[in-house]
Amino acid sequence: EEAELAASLEKKDDGVCRIMFDPPHYTVMESVGTFEVTVIREGGDMSQTIQVDYKTEDGTASHEGDYIEAIGTLTFGPGETQKMVTLEVLDDDVFEEDEHFYIRISNLRRKDGKPFKEIEVEGEDGKKSMQAATQMGTPHMATIMILDDDHSGIFGFEDAEAEIVESVGTYELEVKRISGARGKVGIPYSTEDGTAKEGTHYEAQEGELMYENEETTKTISIAITDEESYEKSLIMYVSIGEPRHIAEGKEGEGVDYSELDNKNPEELTEEEKIALLGRPCLGANSRIQIRIKESKEFKNSVDKMMQKANNSMVVGSSSWLEQFSDAFTVQADEDDEEEGEEGEEKMPSCGDYIMHFLTLPWKLVFAFIPPTAIYNGYPTFVIAIVFIGGCTAIIGDVAGHLGCFINLKDCVNAIAFVALGTSVPDTFASKTAAIEDETADASVGNVTGSNAVNVFLGIGIAWTMAAIYWEAQGQVFKVPVGSLGFSVTIFCIEALLAIGILMIRRSPAVGGELGGPKIFKTISAAIFVFFWCFYVAISALEAYGVINPGF
Repeated sequence: EEAELAASLEKKDDGVCRIMFDPPHYTVMESVGTFEVTVIREGGDMSQTIQVDYKTEDGTASHEGDYIEAIGTLTFGPGETQKMVTLEVLDDDVFEEDEHFYIRISNLRRKDGKPFKEIEVEGEDGKKSMQAATQMGTPHMATIMILDDDHSGIFGFEDAEAEIVESVGTYELEVKRISGARGKVGIPYSTEDGTAKEGTHYEAQEGELMYENEETTKTISIAITDEESYEKSLIMYVSIGEPRHIAEGKEGEGVDYSELDNKNPEELTEEEKIALLGRPCLGANSRIQIRIKESKEFKNSVDKMMQKANNSMVVGSSSWLEQFSDAFTVQADEDDEEEGEEGEEKMPSCGDYIMHFLTLPWKLVFAFIPPTAIYNGYPTFVIAIVFIGGCTAIIGDVAGHLGCFINLKDCVNAIAFVALGTSVPDTFASKTAAIEDETADASVGNVTGSNAVNVFLGIGIAWTMAAIYWEAQGQVFKVPVGSLGFSVTIFCIEALLAIGILMIRRSPAVGGELGGPKIFKTISAAIFVFFWCFYVAISALEAYGVINPGF
């Protein structure tokens, strides 16, 4: 995109010689005295001697008291490409807003009075036409901005909001001084946390910017931490405080406002009252919101990798033959897979072979699932759910046999081993979701959704099939309630306590349901682990008759 923009801005030499200002904008202090503006000639035939008139024009600045009117003629000799026009600004002691005036060039002609020859020129639309070989270019008018230096300045940020990427490294934030730059002024500044936290997402800054006489810009350097997040949108703030004028008694640095403040307001002269209007002050944007976004380069790289991975998954499951071939193939672990100097893939390790033979039966079983290429993957989805349900049933029976072997009741076995075995993978998945997502929504949604699927597959489908079977046999399928009422009661109480803790964690001291300062994370984690241990222990005691709650 940058290359296309540069190409579009590149000047095309169409054979026409043009006269114009370069640059078209000038900013000067009221005390500058004289300064020069530049008129250039570029392109085409420069062998002729040409003349062009110039004249200043009033804007908000008037030639009667703000600048000296300039009228004249510039002559470009053969081969000359640049001429200077000298302008003069008048200095006064009256506080006023920034003003501007213009200078315009006109009446382009040959010095010998002859007309310019015409040449064939191709326009932007591709059409050709006959035009003068020397023309007025753009811009043929320049703007001169006069900064009133009798005011000590209005300080602030250019905008109320800014957006940066986390890979910027160090962000240079400019604090502008407009409407004058008289005297030495100090401006305090500090960073503030929003959703972005100091020490984690950026390095906190606090200090004072010191503007010297006639200095108009200072920068605050903020180091941004690059976390290489896929999606990120965090907010921090930078504020500046009330400016203070520092009187050093030097010539040209303006009045000492402290002396005027000490006087009785009724005793101030008109000049002193006007001078007080020029004290330093804050502008409209004294606080800026900075939004830290993810690096577009990193996000694009991840998107391309994911696209390639998805494409390879679709291609790799286009037939049953490929699925069984992949099941029998020993593959290197993804974390260790690297390309060598010659682009060769890393060979599988001993651990990869061991894991392959341990998981081979499962690979072969799931290779029977229809490939995704069949009917847009719908059979794959349905039959995969059936296979997962079968695996859940098998694992449930294995867990039951384990409980029988160690003389553990089914209800205790279910909450101690089966639930733990199905929840631990969900916990790691939720942790990944919490790290990658801006909010806790995806993490909490994964926990509730995955556990709902576990219950649906492990109990819902199995009990539904059993109920249908026994109904067809003319019998009733019954599941003893056991200690379900007591366990559900304990679970609901702990669930309400957990929700209450999450609500308390929303306080500014912590900042959210997940994460936060280490002490709060440790306390919250310890409480939740205690909840699980207490639930298992109290349910086991009730199941074995150690305690009798009566329901």
